[in-house]
Amino acid sequence: MLTGRTEVQVRAGAEADLEALTDLYNHYVRETAITFDTVAFSPEERRPWLLSHPEDGPHRLLVAQERHAGSGGGRVLGYVTSSPFRVKPAYATSVEVSVYCAPDAAGRGIGTLLYRTLFEALRQEDVHRAYAGIAQPNAASVRLHERFGFRHVGTYREVGRKFGRYWDVAWYELPLGLAD
Repeated sequence: MLTGRTEVQVRAGAEADLEALTDLYNHYVRETAITFDTVAFSPEERRPWLLSHPEDGPHRLLVAQERHAGSGGGRVLGYVTSSPFRVKPAYATSVEVSVYCAPDAAGRGIGTLLYRTLFEALRQEDVHRAYAGIAQPNAASVRLHERFGFRHVGTYREVGRKFGRYWDVAWYELPLGLAD
């Protein structure tokens, strides 16, 4: 995909991405209520998270990386994950998805590209539903999810406290199973 003069490659996340992914996520930890983590992570603290997302299967980590013409890999522009929805066995065919873009990459189609690639891969797996929790307000994230067919299924009111206030989380669902 081309965004401006930059080509963007989506690929599986790798150990070499750990520092860049941690830095990107920590921006959202420190500056926003998009994530309910409240303390920034070191790359070592994030390593188990990275390793819990193999290259294939239902629980993936995909990275959007900038690639300039005539050069190798560039900086990480964003990432998307599919993770277990809940730990009990009956939930195994459901995943929770999240997408994060570098602040200066917002509005460039990176989130759309990442989700499109992830959902194409998940449709080849034994995944029936994808769920996304969106801290409110976040109109851009709601639009992105609705563009992919997510439907609002409920809102947890004042479920998280960060920056001295309570936040709602709206939950969205996307059917992915073959019979859907």
